[in-house]
Amino acid sequence: MKLIVGLGNPGKKYEDTRHNLGFMVVEKICREAEGSWEFKPSKEDKICRLKLTDQGIILLEPQTYMNESGKSVHEVANFYKITTADIWVVHDDLDLPIGQARLSKDSTAAGHKGVQSIIDNLGTKNFYRFRIGIGKPIDQKPVEDYVLEKFTTSEKTIIKEVVEKTVKLIISSVTNGLPKNISDF
Repeated sequence: MKLIVGLGNPGKKYEDTRHNLGFMVVEKICREAEGSWEFKPSKEDKICRLKLTDQGIILLEPQTYMNESGKSVHEVANFYKITTADIWVVHDDLDLPIGQARLSKDSTAAGHKGVQSIIDNLGTKNFYRFRIGIGKPIDQKPVEDYVLEKFTTSEKTIIKEVVEKTVKLIISSVTNGLPKNISDF
């Protein structure tokens, strides 16, 4: 069984913001696979259970704020007895230009507090990360404000395309295995 975690912040206020890219991806996977969301094993764990071919999948949107995501990831992984090797995390990445994406494993959080929370709660960084670029602020805007902004009109087109490609890659990887060259998808 795979646990695919989309990182973001809960609530309408944060919908369609840069920091909620992970939520956007797992929500699209759930829709395309005709799944439905439920709250299990606790109110802080919004999950969608799917079965693609013979592979069981749990999609997770932690209902804690980003900086405490690891608590939910740890709880759900323990509840369903999912090993860290079968945890995939989808999140925004300031270090990549908007629309670029990378797949990495066993790497540091690089300043991403949601990822750091997962590393801290799991006690390891040995899990896959689908990192989607949001670029850095070009003005003097604080990063904390930038990541909580909605995408501009021109960015929305780019993000829609990268979300679709990420969803296809994740679904393909569940059924066919991760690509050999994971440095760039």
